[in-house]
Amino acid sequence: MGIGIGIFLSAVGAVLAFAVSKTVNGVDIHAVGWILLIVGIVGIVLSMIFWSSWAGPGYWSGRRRTTTVDDGPPAPPGYVEPRRPLDVTQMRPCMRCTSSREM
Repeated sequence: MGIGIGIFLSAVGAVLAFAVSKTVNGVDIHAVGWILLIVGIVGIVLSMIFWSSWAGPGYWSGRRRTTTVDDGPPAPPGYVEPRRPLDVTQMRPCMRCTSSREM
């Protein structure tokens, strides 16, 4: 039983126990209402207790999870990664270089 069913049973039980004033032969509506109310409250409490165990022990304890990325097989021995060409348009001049030009 989940929280939703527990709330539903509690609501129906409260209506039958407190709001219904009619009587039916052979069935005590107020007793049925109290039974549904109690079963609903117990279901809500049990759902809240077991809610933390659904994720497994220690899930909310704040432990770190590690992620590993596999980049494939290692490069062969002696392999040197080629250099990329230098993009001069995205370089910023240094302060020493700009001050010497202005003089």
